[in-house]
Amino acid sequence: MFVLFEEAGKYLGGRVLSEAEASAQVELDSGKRVKVKGANIVLRFEKPSPAELIAEARALAAGMDLDLAWEFAPEGEFAFADLATEYFQANPSLAQQAAALFALFEAPHYFRRAGKGRFKKAPAEIIQQALAAIEKKKQVLAQIADWAAQLVAGECPAPVREQLYKILFKPDKNAPEYKAVVEASRTAQRAPLELLERAGAIDSAYQFHWKRFLFENFPKGTAFPPALSAPAIADDLPRADGVEAFSIDDSQTTEIDDALSVQGLGSGTVTVGVHIAAPGLAFAPGSPLDQVARARMSTVYMPGYKITMLPDAVVQTYTLLEGADRPAVSLYARFDEATLELQGTETKIERVPIVANLRHDQLDGVITQPWLEDAAVTSTDTPDVVNTLRAPLSFLFRLARQLKAQREVVRGKPENFNRPDYNFRLVGNEGEPEGSEQVQISTRQRGTPLDLIVSEAMILANSGWGGWLGELGVPGLYRSQASLAPGIKVRMGTRALPHAGLGVKSYAWSTSPLRRYTDLVNQWQIIAAARHGKTAALAAPFKPKDADLFSILSGFDAAYATYNAYQGGMERFWTLKYLQQQGIGELTATVIKDIPNGALVRADTLPLVFPVAGQQERGAHLRVKLGEIDEIALDVHGTVLERLDAPVDAAALDEGSGDDEEEVAGPIAIAVDLNDSEAAAENTPA
Repeated sequence: MFVLFEEAGKYLGGRVLSEAEASAQVELDSGKRVKVKGANIVLRFEKPSPAELIAEARALAAGMDLDLAWEFAPEGEFAFADLATEYFQANPSLAQQAAALFALFEAPHYFRRAGKGRFKKAPAEIIQQALAAIEKKKQVLAQIADWAAQLVAGECPAPVREQLYKILFKPDKNAPEYKAVVEASRTAQRAPLELLERAGAIDSAYQFHWKRFLFENFPKGTAFPPALSAPAIADDLPRADGVEAFSIDDSQTTEIDDALSVQGLGSGTVTVGVHIAAPGLAFAPGSPLDQVARARMSTVYMPGYKITMLPDAVVQTYTLLEGADRPAVSLYARFDEATLELQGTETKIERVPIVANLRHDQLDGVITQPWLEDAAVTSTDTPDVVNTLRAPLSFLFRLARQLKAQREVVRGKPENFNRPDYNFRLVGNEGEPEGSEQVQISTRQRGTPLDLIVSEAMILANSGWGGWLGELGVPGLYRSQASLAPGIKVRMGTRALPHAGLGVKSYAWSTSPLRRYTDLVNQWQIIAAARHGKTAALAAPFKPKDADLFSILSGFDAAYATYNAYQGGMERFWTLKYLQQQGIGELTATVIKDIPNGALVRADTLPLVFPVAGQQERGAHLRVKLGEIDEIALDVHGTVLERLDAPVDAAALDEGSGDDEEEVAGPIAIAVDLNDSEAAAENTPA
């Protein structure tokens, strides 16, 4: 005897080997033996074979008119044999009964299941809704197939182009545009990114990187709300009499956050002022401007362009522009003029006269170490304003060297500035770059006298204010590093902890409130400390263990890392573009790291790290032939031409192994999953 039975949502047939009261042992055509519950058996028969019956029944079921079957079906609950009687004939054959069963089972929009082999008619209005949905699904599938065919043929449908970044990075896997890309990638046997690039979905490599960044970080665009304005500072601030402050930045800087001053030269006690722009005096946490700044967390920098944290009009209101008295939060540090011993500090909220905005890219060749250390050294190219500031600059340079030396004692080893800073200039660029501009790359040695003056003054202020907030019990946003041991990274936190990398007891970013949100938050806390002293913890906007402060910390950490990664990626893009524009096919480079099947090398004269094939000794100096450049992946590989016999700077290698080592670019991680079977399985019967 044979039986037809239901098993896991499918109907199978087999030969009965033995049967008990509530179950049977059944052998399938494959030879597999299964135990079947008696309630799951829907038909018993002697012939034909199960395979023949199922094949004949499925052929009959495929030809059944479901609308007619629904009309013929009895009202209320019924068995499949009842429908076979109404649809086929009074005494339906075994194959006709099985056909009715299969048709009923596979048309849930017409017939609802009411038990094993039993069904009930669906309401007419439900059927119409289901049929409309099925028709719509067919149309969507046809649209997916059409779009996929266009992509395979090298054309990009407009809807796919419009959804490009969503498809690649944050896809709705049920969207037809996504499914079309998956289907086309399978058909063409190409990676989705390659397929879309060949189909013209990507206008240019630069626009791809830029629009991807905006999609992920500025989905509503980079424009500021039109109603934002710069509030006036209500406080009647005292003027810092006797102070002549000056800033030191590059020529591209518009957000001038910090300025310096020196008083008391020749008196035995010299007071150094670090003056920080004070937007924190104008608007408070929770205000519209704060909400904008908090959403952005930082200014985003890239070659030829930037996205500011605050609107330009607001920045210009509070920036420390020369020729006026500017609101500032000032740290005054008193030093013994002879020994340079720190005697004390004081914080003031005031208006500071800004006499000059010095630009180091214009003055590095003038304000040199000999010029600062020897009054007899002169230059005809020295601007008058620089000559008037020679004595303050000379003292600041002398102090900066002393402060650096003191930090290096705590740090346990000297800081090295062996690698230069690379500056990018896009010729003729105004506003947002297009990606085709001619790029110029120049170098500037790190650790120049002006660099040293500014960096040590900022470390003095950030560590001084950080320690002061800690003493008063006022929370802030700190950067700390437990040690210089390998793998110990700089962390963000709300407690004043040592920063081993800088060699200071605490370090709270506070000197860039126009371009970093952490500094703006810390400025609000510093203002409260200056106004309220020992009771500042009660008056500060952010209280100890404030959950909002931890939220800011985690948000800033994530945003700042993302922005830095994008800046690094764009600098790499323009470096690769520079190689193409200059026709550079070979470079000299130094091995900095072993990687599987090769080595990672750093170019000697460009900001470029890339892999070469073959194992190489760390520190080896090589001449390398460059391979094909991939502007989408930001990738280039090299082939070693020869080993150059040149000495290796061990200090430079050690510096290059730090946390800030540039990562070599590789394939872009996209969210299109070609293993997703939804698109291919849409029409597959259950």
